[in-house]
Amino acid sequence: MLITTAKVNNGVIQIDSKDLPDGTTVTLLAHEGDETFELDAAQESELLAAIAEAERRELVSASELLGQIRRS
Repeated sequence: MLITTAKVNNGVIQIDSKDLPDGTTVTLLAHEGDETFELDAAQESELLAAIAEAERRELVSASELLGQIRRS
């Protein structure tokens, strides 16, 4: 799995990555204005812990994550 960014110019999506070969199927998530969300104290703590793990590079690959999801 590859995560990248893109911009729309004149109705055409221009992906910033050159790593995607022609014919690749992509899924887009588009921001809608000034989106916000609220977390309770427990959710905020969990999010901050996850961010800290990522900053320490304690990561799993996308294929490993998908395998874990399939097994659960």
